Amino acid sequence: MNTEKLAKLQAMAAAVRTGGPGSMRRKKKVVHRASASAEDQKLQGSLKKLGVSQIPGIDEVNMFMENGVDVIHFKNPRIQANPQANTYVISGNAENKTTSEIPDMSSQIDPSNMELIRQLMAQVQAQKGAQGAADDDDIPEMVNANFEQPAAETPSA
Repeated sequence: MNTEKLAKLQAMAAAVRTGGPGSMRRKKKVVHRASASAEDQKLQGSLKKLGVSQIPGIDEVNMFMENGVDVIHFKNPRIQANPQANTYVISGNAENKTTSEIPDMSSQIDPSNMELIRQLMAQVQAQKGAQGAADDDDIPEMVNANFEQPAAETPSA
């Protein structure tokens, strides 16, 4: 092999290096993302510091919104509580529902709020009644109920 080419290649190899002093910095910083299990462990650690304890045996939780119609519904939730600190944690799959979609809701409502619920239901019924009356105005009355007679009167060609 040619000694000149060999010396030139060795000089180029010495000039190219990865790492060490004088080399370029890494352009892209690698970001490590926390997994869902790591986030859950952090959350459980924070809850443990608050002193919450698990409450077993609750099948469903309904949280009534201030408007009185919407409900956040949890089926088979995991409930942790610290009543002394007034801290409650409800975790699980939540669904947004209305009060009409939840069966046997009356047993879950405070008796003092029943009058408010009755008023809201009366308003909803009144709105539905007003919409029903407006729908009747859109449909015209049938003037001529016998459709066979005009068909028989037209001359056939």
